[in-house]
Amino acid sequence: MKILIVAATEMEIEPIKNLVSVDLNKLHEITFLIAGVGMVNTTYHITKMLNKSTFDLAINIGIAGAFDRKLTIGEVLHITSDLFAEMGAEDDNSFLSLIQLGLQTPKEFPFLWGELVPEQNIISVQIAHMQKVRAITVNKTHGKLSSILQTQNLYNPQIESMEGAAFFFCCMNEKIPCLQIRSISNYVEKRNKENWDIPLALKNLHSSLIELLSRI
Repeated sequence: MKILIVAATEMEIEPIKNLVSVDLNKLHEITFLIAGVGMVNTTYHITKMLNKSTFDLAINIGIAGAFDRKLTIGEVLHITSDLFAEMGAEDDNSFLSLIQLGLQTPKEFPFLWGELVPEQNIISVQIAHMQKVRAITVNKTHGKLSSILQTQNLYNPQIESMEGAAFFFCCMNEKIPCLQIRSISNYVEKRNKENWDIPLALKNLHSSLIELLSRI
């Protein structure tokens, strides 16, 4: 199987190259892409890659912040839906989505009521053990109580990242089966890096990905 593995940063992807065994290389043709931080970088670099190569599966890996306190630091999750949280317009204290603005229809491909929900048919069995969560993608990660509460009221998300929805958007438009898995490095709260555990999140993410690749 030809597999594209995408991450935003070197620390999220480089260790995987050393963990991929000879046996896995015999099973799959794996291409790695460091797409950069944020939606713009992700969209550009994935689109450029997909214009020159075809893949049977694309996997986006990375760390994320959790709104849901039932999730634990270091937990690896399967993101089943994602959306561009800031795509819309402010109306005083309210927020209007593109659908509410009349700029997008409820089922305008690849969106479904503003969400990106890729099918997981070819790998549904292999990822069945992972907890499924809803995500939002943002340009600015949350660190202020008022904006955190507003976002929770709007979307009730479980996690946030800066790239996930852009990854889904590109792959779904190109009809490429795609999967997003992320590990929790911190809770979404007033910014306090002392509460973060990026090394644990990365360690668990990488081991989970290797296990997944061996099952595909």
